[in-house]
Amino acid sequence: MTTAALPLFPAAEARAHSGRPRWERPAFAALLISTALLLLWDLGSSGYANSFYSAAVQAGSESWKAFFFGSSDAGNSITVDKPPAALWPMMLSVRLFGLGSWQILVPQALMGVATTAVLYAAVRRQFGPAAALLSGAVFALTPVAALMFRFNNPDALLTLLLTATVYCVLRALDGGHTKWLVGAGVAVGFAFLTKTLQAFVILPPLALLYAVCAPTALRRRLGQLLLAGLAMVVAGGWWVAVVELWPASSRPYIGGSQNNSFLELTLGYNGLGRINGNETGSVGGGGRAGGGGGGGWGETGIDRLFSANIGGQISWLLPAALVLLAAGLVITWRARRATDSLEGMARAAFLAWGGSLLITALVFSYMQGIFHEYYTVALAPFVAALTGMGAAVLWEERGTRAALLTLSGTLALSAVWSYVLLGRATGYLPWLRWAVLVGGLLAAAALPFAARAGRRVLLATAALGLGAVLAGPLAYCLTTVSTGHTGSIVTAGPAVAGGRGGPGGMMRGGAGGAGELPPGIPGGTAQGGGAGQRGGPQDGNTPPQGGMPPGQAGQAPQGGGARGQGGRGLERMGGGGQGGPGGLLGGTRVGAEAKAALTADADRYTWAAAAIGSQNAASYQLAGGVPVMPIGGFNGSDPSPTLEQFQQYVRDGKIHWFIGQGGTAGGTAGGGATGEADGGMRQGGGGPGGATGTAIEAWVKATFKATTVGGATFYDLTASTS
Repeated sequence: MTTAALPLFPAAEARAHSGRPRWERPAFAALLISTALLLLWDLGSSGYANSFYSAAVQAGSESWKAFFFGSSDAGNSITVDKPPAALWPMMLSVRLFGLGSWQILVPQALMGVATTAVLYAAVRRQFGPAAALLSGAVFALTPVAALMFRFNNPDALLTLLLTATVYCVLRALDGGHTKWLVGAGVAVGFAFLTKTLQAFVILPPLALLYAVCAPTALRRRLGQLLLAGLAMVVAGGWWVAVVELWPASSRPYIGGSQNNSFLELTLGYNGLGRINGNETGSVGGGGRAGGGGGGGWGETGIDRLFSANIGGQISWLLPAALVLLAAGLVITWRARRATDSLEGMARAAFLAWGGSLLITALVFSYMQGIFHEYYTVALAPFVAALTGMGAAVLWEERGTRAALLTLSGTLALSAVWSYVLLGRATGYLPWLRWAVLVGGLLAAAALPFAARAGRRVLLATAALGLGAVLAGPLAYCLTTVSTGHTGSIVTAGPAVAGGRGGPGGMMRGGAGGAGELPPGIPGGTAQGGGAGQRGGPQDGNTPPQGGMPPGQAGQAPQGGGARGQGGRGLERMGGGGQGGPGGLLGGTRVGAEAKAALTADADRYTWAAAAIGSQNAASYQLAGGVPVMPIGGFNGSDPSPTLEQFQQYVRDGKIHWFIGQGGTAGGTAGGGATGEADGGMRQGGGGPGGATGTAIEAWVKATFKATTVGGATFYDLTASTS
């Protein structure tokens, strides 16, 4: 790199000896405030978001045992199918402020702001404040990030921790500091407690980078890596050790496993099964054996991240990031191997962020197991960092023809790709599509000439190009934050042709989209299977985004209370609505009559009710604020409890009601899928343990009398027909 300080991106050597420019602090504050406003805007519109995790949050706010294990219910029958670290901040928030949409989701939004700040700090050290601001803005305007930092899935905390890991590795490389490398190990350990093996995906390039490039002796480097590995094992392993050593009879069943083992869950359903598609207990997905991938979770291949249903989530600047990664490595290639030089640290930063991007993108592109569009949020900080860094080094080198043409070509490529992505959403802001294309191409064409016309013309041209390439993702972000999202599978932005997503939920037909469920899931062939978005048309049996039919007096969205308010929400959820069965991917509506039945004498029972599948049970638990046992866990396929255990619970008087899967009214709330004629996808047959739910339901039907309560079928387990 050159060492002459330039006005917008000062060179590394000059930057190292200068203070902060006067505009930096206000600009950084504006970035964080804008990010916070974007993520907090109308946050309550999503209600309980993913009720699977919200039910666990509610349980952990009432039971410290459920808090520690991440149980789905305060009775501690079964855990969620992930370790509990992502739930802990939300549980603490609900313990402090009560149960409600805002109380659950605000910690997630704050994690988004924190990720932006960590990313800014990481990029600024080698590339200056302007590059850091650009990286932060690109991250904040990534549609899938605007979605997931307003949602209660584990991916928000995972993304923050992965960003912190790269930051710590770069700090360790800048001088060979052991404490920072140990900090990276701790971050990965907690990332493991957030989403298990996905935390380890970026480890190979980062560990190799440190082993080769750290400015210290090889023996010390290897010792530091061993210490970081030990820190990772301790930070991520203490909880695993406690769970594995705890007597299985006195802890909840490990959800998602088939033999009540967290290690089996980690290596199987949440581990290698995601790669090869052999996920015991899953109800769909996997690639075609011996073929080029594909199956229930989409075609695999190098173009997967650019496909119809994924491209608009993450890929707006992904081509630019790849080009800028290559350019940055070329410019810094002559630096020494060690990172004891400014140029060497810049190259190390490209290798760290670029290696993390490439390995994660390859895993996502070729994994044949369960894969959802929102997983790509893990790529967002890597894409953002490379965009800011690459633009910085090319701007510094803009005196050379090659650098200027590379910048121009990257602008043109990004504008054309934005034009393609915007065109996939039929009828979505058609004027914006053309404005992006024309503005981007004009800026790209003018940039080589603007460099000779003076600083003001050059900056105006760069601003035009930057505005053009960020306009598309900004529009998608605004669409995302203006719509509530609930259910298990959510996507950012509008519905797209050939995609599965759309505003407010999963699997929406939308404008040309054919909303389908993975093969093997009942009801999975219906077109446009998503429930209606907020404010959209309803059919009377399908609840709106908030979970209740519109226009009923005295009612509010499920879990959210009045829009914009963060009330407790339990009392407001589902008042007066019809009851009915839920599905695999979304919960059911719960009316006043069903809620009254649940809460009557609930203190006398460990579980007020039991229902097959976690989403179904979660809706009733959140409505009544009482423990509801989810038979079979999320997929309904876990062997928990066994028929014999369930019968013993009933004999001991621990369960009041069994909620059947059939009903006269129902459907799934907020983006869940509707399938069979009874209004919900039947669960309990999706895996080896699925027969357990079927056997329990058959025994209940043969032993207890059915009663219709608010449109749902209830069985009073305290009153046998024999």
